[in-house]
Amino acid sequence: MHPRTPLAAALDTAVVVSFIAIGRRNHDEDEAISGIVETAAPFLIALAIAWVIWRVWLQPDAVMTGVRVWLTTLGLGMLLRNLVFDDGTAASFVIVASIFLGTFFVGWRAIAGALASRATNCPR
Repeated sequence: MHPRTPLAAALDTAVVVSFIAIGRRNHDEDEAISGIVETAAPFLIALAIAWVIWRVWLQPDAVMTGVRVWLTTLGLGMLLRNLVFDDGTAASFVIVASIFLGTFFVGWRAIAGALASRATNCPR
């Protein structure tokens, strides 16, 4: 397991929970933990599946890993939300989810990569 795996798992989970919490707040929905967990459940399940499918723990902070996690979590999350959790997947919701999850799943990894590259190229 890569040393940054726990941090990557925490950041990916935080991305999903933040997306849901912000969305619920913007739509004046109940901000209770139970409501956030219920809404986040399909995406958290999809995130866990993405981690297993792509063996994220081997390269948790690679940008390509972020792309895979993003697309898998988005696609499976929408399917689960619609088919299992019986919630809607309006086009606007899919677009917003795509942008938010893509920006943050890939974004934190790109920033981590840039910082790591800068640290290795910086003379001491």
